[in-house]
This record gives sequence, structure tokens and C-alpha cells, in this order.
Amino acid sequence: MTETTSAPIDDPLAIAQTWRDAGRDVALATVVETWGSAPRPVGSHLVIDAEGNFEGSVSGGCVEGAVISEAIDVIDTGKPRTLEFGVADETAWRVGLSCGGRIKVFVEKVE
Repeated sequence: MTETTSAPIDDPLAIAQTWRDAGRDVALATVVETWGSAPRPVGSHLVIDAEGNFEGSVSGGCVEGAVISEAIDVIDTGKPRTLEFGVADETAWRVGLSCGGRIKVFVEKVE
């Protein structure tokens, strides 16, 4: 489910703050490393709430579903984690990152 807010669509950090101000539990996923043909650059963000609503992108659709699932767990546990995806990884075909690149995404709860 995609959520539209009054915050600028190109500013995921503003969206995260807007959602927090509204009382929603929120996680922020940030691309921290790429290699090869990863579709989003380092610093790209995906904001996720506890219901699975999201804004932004960390991979142009390749791994967002997996990142959203992990982000919901991060919201529940409060424990950040770094996710890695790539064609050399057994999850590559499951999440669809078959373009030849690799990506690392750091997911943390926004307090």
C-alpha cells in the first residue's frame, strides 16, 4: 500500500517526520553501499510505517518488498540491521535483483 502525505514526495526524511508527528511508528531504510548496476545511489531512502505503508525507493522496486518486511520487524524490535542483496546472494532471485548489482541497505527505527 502506498501512502501519500503533505510532505514533498522527493523528501523521505520530511515524510518520516510527518508520519512520526502523526503518531505513526516509522522505520527508515537507507542505501549505504552499491556495486555494479544497482538502480538507486547511496543515500537513497525508503520510509516505512508499521502497517507497511511506504514512500521512497532503495532499489527501484527490486528489493522493496523484502526491505519493507524487515523494516516492520525493526519497528517491532527496535533493533536496526543491515540488509544485503545481490546476484551472488541466495535471495537475489527471490527479491528480483537480477540486474547484476549488489546493494546494502541500513534499516533503523525513527524515534
